Amino acid sequence: MHTKLLDERVVSRAKQRGIDVLVYAPHFTRLPQIKEQAAAYSDSELHVVAAREVFTGDWNNRRHLLAIGLDEPVPDFITFEGAMAEFDRQDAAVVVPHPEFMNVSLTHPEIRAHATRLDAIETYCAKLFPYQNRRGQRIAADLDLPGFGSSYTHLPGTVGEAWTQFDRRIESTADLVDALTTGADRQVIHRNGLGHRGRQLLEYGHLGYENSWKKIDRLLLSGDEPTHPRNLLYEGRFDDVRVY
Repeated sequence: MHTKLLDERVVSRAKQRGIDVLVYAPHFTRLPQIKEQAAAYSDSELHVVAAREVFTGDWNNRRHLLAIGLDEPVPDFITFEGAMAEFDRQDAAVVVPHPEFMNVSLTHPEIRAHATRLDAIETYCAKLFPYQNRRGQRIAADLDLPGFGSSYTHLPGTVGEAWTQFDRRIESTADLVDALTTGADRQVIHRNGLGHRGRQLLEYGHLGYENSWKKIDRLLLSGDEPTHPRNLLYEGRFDDVRVY
């Protein structure tokens, strides 16, 4: 929980590292395509769960929410309340990635205000530095919310640098949703050492591209992009909560 990449390299590395479930949630990709890719790379050794990391709010004040167990597509750049209402309607699990990170994450007061609607907080992200991860750990402890660990993979080598070990087998998306929404016991585990720190540095350096204005320019040019709320595929369902 979770990866932005999914290809043979990612699958091979996940299996080598003993990972049996990957949550796949690429940016700006519609749910049907994510599900198709997830199914194509799932087998008896590795189950790939399709998910969406939805950008709520506008680009300068976006708040990321990771929704697992969606049946219908949800676009980016809708209001926080609009996204949460849709996740609730679809009975999805909703977790908070990289809390209080830059301008892309829920803050401590925001998480506190919505704590009863959130299922877990990321307490270890392989992309972030120790002091940044300690913020998530403090928030989870303060609000008595379960944590989760994630490789947050944007580069193939990061797969398996951090993971979440539940007290039960997770063999389907429904199993994972149930484990998250019921607060199942878990351990957040991560690798250590110079190799792990090197992976962190590489992933952190990737942020320059990830947050570039070139990327958002492409997203907002026409409204035809796959996860733009004005895209005709959404049939106007999100017009009352879109911010662009």
